[in-house]
Amino acid sequence: MKNDMATFGAGCFWGVEAAYRMQEGVVDAKAGYTGGTTENPTYEQVCSGQTGHVEALQITFDPKIISYDRLLDIFWQIHDPTLTNRQGNDVGTQYQAAIFYHKPAQKEAAERSKQKLEQSSQYSRPIATLIKPLGKFWPAEEEHQRYLEKHPGGYCHINLQAIH
Repeated sequence: MKNDMATFGAGCFWGVEAAYRMQEGVVDAKAGYTGGTTENPTYEQVCSGQTGHVEALQITFDPKIISYDRLLDIFWQIHDPTLTNRQGNDVGTQYQAAIFYHKPAQKEAAERSKQKLEQSSQYSRPIATLIKPLGKFWPAEEEHQRYLEKHPGGYCHINLQAIH
């Protein structure tokens, strides 16, 4: 079986990338933008809130080593799914949490996992994370790739040690 792809937005892509890069079976991870209308947007344009894009991570993974369901489990652990347009100290439409599915099986798995979380009563507020088809994904500028590796003390809203 060949590698597969998954795309998630869970707030600032720096921490999301770090969380997935530490997973066995993740072959590659690219920070970028998706869900908006501007062609080839820049970080500054996305941060303006005018493009409709969210900061997202596109993951290439080996499904023989890590399943899409496991990637979803990690996704739910690394963000607060009850927040709209924010995560941690980051506020703006570019931080809206979303699962961008590549194919119908991913949509079904995402909806199942969201429903399971809603039924768990883990959160007192409704789940605000969106599930949408993937549109065009634009890789972010090089300075945003592997950001926390380049800047170990950089801000990250994700507690990387809490992933289980």
